[in-house]
Amino acid sequence: MTVLRTSLRNFLAHKGRMALSAVAVLLSVAFVSGTLVFSDTMNTTFDKLFAVTSADVTVSPEKAGTDDQAPGSGRPETLPASLLPAVEKAEGVKSAEGAVLSTGVTVVDARNENMGSSTGAPTIAANWGRGDLRSMEITSGRAPRGPTDVMVDADTAGKHGLKVGDRLRTITVTGDFTATISGIASFKVTNPGAAVVYFDTATAQRELLGGTGQFTHIMVDAAPGVSHERLKKNVAAAVDGPYTLQTQAEAADEGREGVSGFLDVMKYAMLGFAGVAVLVGVFLIVNTFSMLVAQRTREIGLMRAVGASRRQVNRSVLVEALLLGVVGSAVGVGAGVGLAVGLMELMSSVGMNLSTADLTVKWTTPAVGLVLGVVVTLVAAYIPARRAGKVSPMAALRDAGTPADGRAGLVRGVIGLVLTASGGAALWAATRADEAAGGSIWLGAGVVLSLVGFIVVGPLLAGGVVRVLGAVLLRVFGPVGRMAERNALRNPRRTGATGAALMIGLALVACLSVVGSSMVASATEELDRSVGADFVVQSANGMIVPQAQRALEQAPGIADVTEYRRVGATITAPDGTSSDDEWLVAADPTYAQVLRRETVAGDLAAAYREDAMSVGEDYAEQHGVKVGDTMTVAFRGGETAKLRVAAVTSDDTNVDKGSMYMAISTAERYLTPERMPMNTMMFADAEEGKEQETYQALKDALAAYPQYRVLDQTDFKQVLKDQVGQLLNIVYGLLALAVIVAVLGVVNTLALSVVERTREIGLMRAIGLSRRQLRRMIRLESVVIALFGALLGLGLGMGWGTAAQKLLALEGLGVLDIPWPTILYVFVGSAFVGLIAALVPAFRAGRMNVLNAIAAE
Repeated sequence: MTVLRTSLRNFLAHKGRMALSAVAVLLSVAFVSGTLVFSDTMNTTFDKLFAVTSADVTVSPEKAGTDDQAPGSGRPETLPASLLPAVEKAEGVKSAEGAVLSTGVTVVDARNENMGSSTGAPTIAANWGRGDLRSMEITSGRAPRGPTDVMVDADTAGKHGLKVGDRLRTITVTGDFTATISGIASFKVTNPGAAVVYFDTATAQRELLGGTGQFTHIMVDAAPGVSHERLKKNVAAAVDGPYTLQTQAEAADEGREGVSGFLDVMKYAMLGFAGVAVLVGVFLIVNTFSMLVAQRTREIGLMRAVGASRRQVNRSVLVEALLLGVVGSAVGVGAGVGLAVGLMELMSSVGMNLSTADLTVKWTTPAVGLVLGVVVTLVAAYIPARRAGKVSPMAALRDAGTPADGRAGLVRGVIGLVLTASGGAALWAATRADEAAGGSIWLGAGVVLSLVGFIVVGPLLAGGVVRVLGAVLLRVFGPVGRMAERNALRNPRRTGATGAALMIGLALVACLSVVGSSMVASATEELDRSVGADFVVQSANGMIVPQAQRALEQAPGIADVTEYRRVGATITAPDGTSSDDEWLVAADPTYAQVLRRETVAGDLAAAYREDAMSVGEDYAEQHGVKVGDTMTVAFRGGETAKLRVAAVTSDDTNVDKGSMYMAISTAERYLTPERMPMNTMMFADAEEGKEQETYQALKDALAAYPQYRVLDQTDFKQVLKDQVGQLLNIVYGLLALAVIVAVLGVVNTLALSVVERTREIGLMRAIGLSRRQLRRMIRLESVVIALFGALLGLGLGMGWGTAAQKLLALEGLGVLDIPWPTILYVFVGSAFVGLIAALVPAFRAGRMNVLNAIAAE
């Protein structure tokens, strides 16, 4: 009880000094809790959506798997409308309704703007029926009644300013058609972002499926007292054919599986960045308690002199850490819920609608947050607590604040150097690996060992690096600069720990910058070397409809056009092994010139002849395939063919790595026209000397189809650069939390350092140091600590990035490009970070009363 009272008294007496450490705990716990709440809320949203949109039993066409069509086919699988009466007669059926649904559409408004989501969610076109009343409610106008009517969901209408009476053009595989908005329907549950349009059944069948007499699925509702499983068995007996039947729960599970991968990646990526913030927060807490223990040396010595045992002193510090962890974690959990709401609002602003009505806070979230915050705080405070327990009663006779760790120990330095050297050796081994899988283990080990090594050896490095920085940057400020340098060197362990907190975040920034820049440089070099076409036409939804293809081919100035389609198949190699999820590229023979692929055997041009194909080098080695062998190719939705291997292509590339090629004419022999996939992209060459005119002509030809982009090679490179840049910006944004926590660490270190040096500051003021000089001294000290952390972080990160690029060179990332401007900006920005971090501590130091400061103990 005495220990608890003492700890409470000390905690409350130093609550101002604990505040920034509490903020670090708060931020770390908030990010973890917010991530869990956000991901749980997204799961709840999709669970409700899938549950409410699924019938008691759904009858669908037989599927070979979740990807039962080639990309760009634009034609959903169908079943005959004649099946509906048989389903209706099945025992236990209350009602059955045929449904039509297609995601292979693009909807544009009168301004020719794409109504589709910008977040990757699909545009869904369907027929309006009784079953849709489970999930939708008409809030304006009426349901579609004929070929000129269309109904749109309220979210899409609100986002694009649509109202009843406006006209929409729908672009499908079968052609374009225009309809007038007859009504607007609102979701009864949250719509995660899909754009939805409804037509009457006849129009949907004709325009989306190419003819009446077919549905994409049949929705069946059970009579009272009939279970879903029983209804499924009854309907299966009634239809007796190659169809897929699912209960409501099974359909919801399948829908959930379709998005679970994306949700899990988002969740664990955010938790990874939260982990970085937690690691940085550990340094802040260690520093805080180390400095508090140092400042209370005399106080602890007095406690020991009056009978307090080492264990009691140790427990007293740990109880303070426990209080800090509990308070910071409790507030952090609440802040995490607020963060999740903020993320939901952010996602809604970019098109993924998430409602706070679905906000899900499971009991595990606050439990995880509290345990994480408390455990991390206790672990971080353990070493300072042990150090406090070792304070002897004789310390009561010494001045308070005497640092007990003025120099890093020899053992610590040796361990740090060994770890750093081991990390460097592992990174070097990663660059020499022959396989990416084995090299990645070395890379991971190298990153961890070198990071830990730099953290351990940080105090040893602080002396040398700070002196160099002082000679370059601080000496110009005269005596004030020299005092700032000596203050930073006064306690190397503290400077090392403070710099290490900033080092971690900046190391990751530098590493990812090197990898991202190398990706762009490698892709650019690959495009210059391999892609010979003047123009590339890309599709936002993975297919180019026939009417757009015709417009492209008729554009003036075109010398030739190359088609590019992807065909799904089950491929059986000569060794008897089969692969169900293989994709073949069906292209025009001119694709051999569009993409200049190296061959290791055979002639690639021969692969575009009748019943011929090529395979990638890795596939050939794995299955013992050589030129002249015969491959058995069972086309998905088509016939089985025997294709001769005419070429083996090199996999030393970033473009179409591992692809198997064949002629479009070969695919057309074994697939019916309705099963033949459309082009996923197309390539075009201009007539000699007409590149600029043709470029504009292509844009004009496809102006009516906003889902397509015409890119020349410069545009294509810029798109790659922008994509990598957007990804890196997201990562940098997430890493910003770790940098913020590190900045708090600098602020806390300076604030506690000012308190520790109160008497010293008073004496310097008494002998003539002005307030301006004092503030400048503290600011310069902060800047040099920040630059110390930045140098370590950027150097370490560039080492990681270089090793990662050398390893990824095995996968085609062959160009190392270090983004020196970015590195320089980050380094200079670190100086400003140090400057900003010192503002409050410097201001408080300048306001000290000189006499009170001199009298301070």
